Amino acid sequence: MMILKNKIVLITGGASGIGAACALNYAAEGAIVAVIDRDATALQALKTQLGASHLLLTADLLDSAAIKTAIDTVLQTYGRLDAIHNNAGIASPAKPLHDTTEEEWELLMNVNIRGIYYTTRHGIAALKASRGCILNTSSMVGDMGQENHAAYAGSKGAVNGLTKAMALDYAPDGIRVNAVAPAGVWTPMLREWNKAQPDPARMEQYLDHIHALGYCPEATEIASVCAFLLSDNARFVTGCIMPVSGGAELGYKRTL
Repeated sequence: MMILKNKIVLITGGASGIGAACALNYAAEGAIVAVIDRDATALQALKTQLGASHLLLTADLLDSAAIKTAIDTVLQTYGRLDAIHNNAGIASPAKPLHDTTEEEWELLMNVNIRGIYYTTRHGIAALKASRGCILNTSSMVGDMGQENHAAYAGSKGAVNGLTKAMALDYAPDGIRVNAVAPAGVWTPMLREWNKAQPDPARMEQYLDHIHALGYCPEATEIASVCAFLLSDNARFVTGCIMPVSGGAELGYKRTL
């Protein structure tokens, strides 16, 4: 049984990595998917996999008017919106706070947090009408912290706080708000980063071993949990920061 059958789902940052895996999984589970991303080339590549019934929108997440236009396009095309998945995010810079430039700080905070504000501001009326739901992509580091990633960890801590506050604010409207919190995930970006390490094989082994289940997951494993949280199977789940981490939080600092 397709758990998202006939639902209209909007996802940001959906052209690659976890976002693309989610978009494809949502479609496989019966949803109509609208993908927002600023990478037109990656969107076109995804279109060949998703098919013509889905909507691919090129927009900058930091442009409020562009996000409003994108959501209006979804509503004009399909007549409603059942879910928003705020997936877009960046993880750089990888450095302590005092070494982070103002430009790096502003970009990271704007993408990781302001994007949630824009989609909520412009999409909340539609979600109230459908009694829909919101899903935010967070990270285990938002709760645990991570060395040399102060700004990123701080932004994901903010995502967690936003998720819980939004869950309380919108519960009277029947809107659920949750977050998914992975640890390591094999995405094209992580694989490229791993190749650039002095000892890629050892780093890959390390990334496997920080997860208690013994391996670093593919993005599809995160996507499966995201589909559950957007589905009616999770109809009594809200304000949850769902770990999809293979138990990494139980021994995240473990070394080889």
